[in-house]
Amino acid sequence: MKLNFTGLSDPGLIRSNNQDYHYIDPEGRFFIVADGMGGHAGGEEASRIATTEIQAYLTSNWDAPEPSPKLLEQALWRANAAIVQDQQSHPERADMGTTVVVVMFRDESWCAHVGDSRLYRLRQTQLEQVTEDHTWVARAIQVGDITAEEARIHPFRHVLSRCLGREDLHQVDVQPLDVKAGDRLLLCSDGLTEELADSAIADQLQQSSVLEKSAHSLVEAAKQQGGHDNITVVLVALE
Repeated sequence: MKLNFTGLSDPGLIRSNNQDYHYIDPEGRFFIVADGMGGHAGGEEASRIATTEIQAYLTSNWDAPEPSPKLLEQALWRANAAIVQDQQSHPERADMGTTVVVVMFRDESWCAHVGDSRLYRLRQTQLEQVTEDHTWVARAIQVGDITAEEARIHPFRHVLSRCLGREDLHQVDVQPLDVKAGDRLLLCSDGLTEELADSAIADQLQQSSVLEKSAHSLVEAAKQQGGHDNITVVLVALE
């Protein structure tokens, strides 16, 4: 399948710096969105380290015999170790970390993520959240303690149960990705999903067949709703 793709990142309306980082492989082999945390310099550095390490590992090992899920998993573990090492070298960044979501097209299609940066798939008019947030509220929804509507305004909605940059990280999620011609994929930081409900995201994606226009529309819609956080979107269309 032929892929078309684009990416856009915006600091939003409140924050002066952008702690998000994204990477699009020029050959369309893989795509990364990371959302850093831990103060002005820490968040920027954590997301940069994660993206750089994942990009370097996937690129250098692309033709290795390693199975794709293992390759993707190892790339995230490498990123986690690099952030932890940087924390140890720079105590002022000891609390930094980052979420990450990666899509990879190798032998098959794969997704990996840690935290609450998300992957969505739009198939015709149906938008589906492919990844499962590693957050307190996501777990509370699963066990029935709160509803999805309550989660959107819950005071603990930003509390992560997993992120890169932790020595006690024990699991990264890697899963096969069901895609077919006509699908659109959206990788995004929570600066988008904090402001826009899934229905609003679906509406924006369906307004134009031009990916660059859709990316700008998503970012502007999030800013119109407040733009309280950095907003990053990567769109991939499977023609």
